[in-house]
Amino acid sequence: MTKTLLLLVGTLCIAGCARDRDAAGKGEESEMTIEITSPAFEEGQSIPARYTDDGVNISPPLNWKGLPEEAKSLAIIADDPDAPAKTWVHWVVYNISPESSGLDEGMAKDEKMPDGTMQGMTDFGSVGYGGPAPPSGTHRYFFKIYALDKKLDMSPGAAKDELLKAMGGHIIAQGQLMGTYSRE
Repeated sequence: MTKTLLLLVGTLCIAGCARDRDAAGKGEESEMTIEITSPAFEEGQSIPARYTDDGVNISPPLNWKGLPEEAKSLAIIADDPDAPAKTWVHWVVYNISPESSGLDEGMAKDEKMPDGTMQGMTDFGSVGYGGPAPPSGTHRYFFKIYALDKKLDMSPGAAKDELLKAMGGHIIAQGQLMGTYSRE
């Protein structure tokens, strides 16, 4: 009985892992093939105060290249894994046209843009970009871009977890830009 139970538990664990992998699909396996940059800061360098809670608190300009031809939409998630309690979400953007090559500085904090781009809820409790505001120390901020094989059927204002679930199995390429920030 014990051996049978252990075998059953082991089988369920393996099946669960395979299911999670399938749900994430291409997203977990896609390579970092999209190059995402910002004219405001270099990879691994400090994000200028202008784009933080200590400054104007507007979104930085972002540029990308290397999108797969089959991309139907793009999504961006910006977050801080160094926040004390949890990874803090600073920006959620989705249904960006794959025809675009970037986002301008200071994107409006509207749920839906005229071109169909949508923004989601941040951990600040609002829609649109919320800049770095670390309580102490130097924090890393990851701007992650995802190319998707479909346009997402989602309402504006979605949270990061909702977006990740909707993207599951549809991520065909990704990339990231990391900047840092600390208060003096």
